[in-house]
Amino acid sequence: MEVNKGMTIIDILNTDPGTAAILQSAGMHCLGCAMASGENLEQACAVHGIDADVLVAQINDYLSDK
Repeated sequence: MEVNKGMTIIDILNTDPGTAAILQSAGMHCLGCAMASGENLEQACAVHGIDADVLVAQINDYLSDK
């Protein structure tokens, strides 16, 4: 399965718990916050000043190696 910018943080974490390390290393340290289930990855990246396309690529690279 691939992730995309429209998925919520919680959906990405449910896809594979190992994605938490990638999200945290990108600067998203509040994965358990209420917004994790309410905003999509693109919105979260905008708030944190992270390039969503780069992060999606990193997560999908991780998932494809499994």
